Amino acid sequence: MIIDSPTPKMLAEVKDGIGWITFNAPEKRNAMSLDMWQGLGKILGKLQEEKSLRVLILKGAGEVAFVSGADISEFEEKRSSQGDRDAYEEAFDDALDKLANFPKPVVAMIRGYCIGGGLAIALNTDIRIASENSKFGIPAAKLGLGYGFEAVKTLESIVGPSHAKDILFTARFLEAKEALSIGLVNFMVGFELLDQTVDEYAKKIVGNAPLTIRAVKKTVGEVVRDPGQKNPAHIEKMVNDCFLSADYKEGRRAFMEKRKPKFTGS
Repeated sequence: MIIDSPTPKMLAEVKDGIGWITFNAPEKRNAMSLDMWQGLGKILGKLQEEKSLRVLILKGAGEVAFVSGADISEFEEKRSSQGDRDAYEEAFDDALDKLANFPKPVVAMIRGYCIGGGLAIALNTDIRIASENSKFGIPAAKLGLGYGFEAVKTLESIVGPSHAKDILFTARFLEAKEALSIGLVNFMVGFELLDQTVDEYAKKIVGNAPLTIRAVKKTVGEVVRDPGQKNPAHIEKMVNDCFLSADYKEGRRAFMEKRKPKFTGS
């Protein structure tokens, strides 16, 4: 069954209890544009109502990337002013919130680059299975971008505070083997075995008791939740200040001009 999508850059279907969402912009290494973030949120909303669905798999089109990050070519037009930033963040937050709270198990099938917003997507799934040629990273510090409380909290909850700081401070890329060693991914397999491995894994979930799985997912979510920890206003202000900074403008321009940025801290 094909699920209607508001953009051809996002594809979705359900077959034999397994749902598939495909990031379909291989010419841009599946970099997320604003309409893709909006489309992801809408598709997840529709799939929540699909009773036959037992497990959901996310993948990238082609063999080069899962999602290589945000489509930075849009930033001058759709992410430079405060109003643009708010609209973009609304679509981003809506998609990740629906993904994090999706009622059925979600598996990220990662082949190739899983960077920035792509890693944010993967971190909000339940299980991450990667091919051995995959690469992971969050290049926010190279662009002068802020990285919000919830995003940092999700990363830290999976890899711990020291690894989270390393990933965010250096903006370096991690090979799949290192990502596996710090718990960023659950499994690493050979490039040619990824499809088979993910298919077999999904079928194991489909064959198990849905009520048990639902209870486990909900319980784990409650176990890791810290009821006293909220999104502090001062952190949100610091993140927003990054978007208003001269460094952010320099980061965008340097990326588009393919040069190293010159940050001043202003």
